[in-house]
Amino acid sequence: MRGETSLISDHAAREKFAAAIRDKGEDAVQEAAQLFDFTQTLDDNPQLEADLTDPARSQQTKTQIVSDMLRQAGATDLTVEIVCDLVSRPWSKSAHLANGVEDLGIDCVLYAADAKGVIQQVSFQLAQINSAVLNLPTVRSDLSDPRADPDERVRLLRTIFAGNSMDPLTRMLAEHATRSLRGRRFVPTIRWMIGKISHHLGAEEVTVTAAVPLSDTQVERLRAVFAKRLGHPVRINTIVDPSVIGGMRMRAGSLVIDNTVVAQLRALHARLDEAKAA
Repeated sequence: MRGETSLISDHAAREKFAAAIRDKGEDAVQEAAQLFDFTQTLDDNPQLEADLTDPARSQQTKTQIVSDMLRQAGATDLTVEIVCDLVSRPWSKSAHLANGVEDLGIDCVLYAADAKGVIQQVSFQLAQINSAVLNLPTVRSDLSDPRADPDERVRLLRTIFAGNSMDPLTRMLAEHATRSLRGRRFVPTIRWMIGKISHHLGAEEVTVTAAVPLSDTQVERLRAVFAKRLGHPVRINTIVDPSVIGGMRMRAGSLVIDNTVVAQLRALHARLDEAKAA
């Protein structure tokens, strides 16, 4: 969990650069790639991250370090400006700096998706990836294996979804999720990215798990029901999980409605155990 200081710095930087990233349009994908690369650089060099978040070092020294590094790597002016701003801010922990860089990278992808008109499509395709991998435990484990070479994990992902008409921005996010594990698992990272899109669109995410894919009519009905119940717009994120057998499990924040067959069977077993113990 990030400390309050880091959350404030992260939020302030994202607000500061939102307009500049939006103005880049589809070209913001270039900054996204550079910010993702720098996130990995920080993760691979804890001492560098410690130096860049050291309050005893002057802001000028820290910004000069990252400016030289990024310009040597051919980074754009906006990427340099973003990272220089981030290292000039206070962070609760040195590791949180990389989180801030990654957050701005994801923002770049989402604004590029806005400009391209595919933001909903990217969210839907990430949900499809989530559902597909959820039912492939070995693949899910391989995509989250920190001992494997990152390029091998990416190649595995590309092999699995070869032939799928996946938007390049979806592919970029999915590949980042397995290339830069950052102490995370692949599937939770995909869900986190879907949540990022929901927040970006100003709607709360409702996750619906069902044994079979939902029809467009079912999704629209659920969206209307939850929007009325919660009092604000919602987005439906569907997960296909045959293990629930039937019915649906719906989660919106702390609200959970579980009428799946597997949940009903568990409840029945619990009642039978109570009856035997009585």
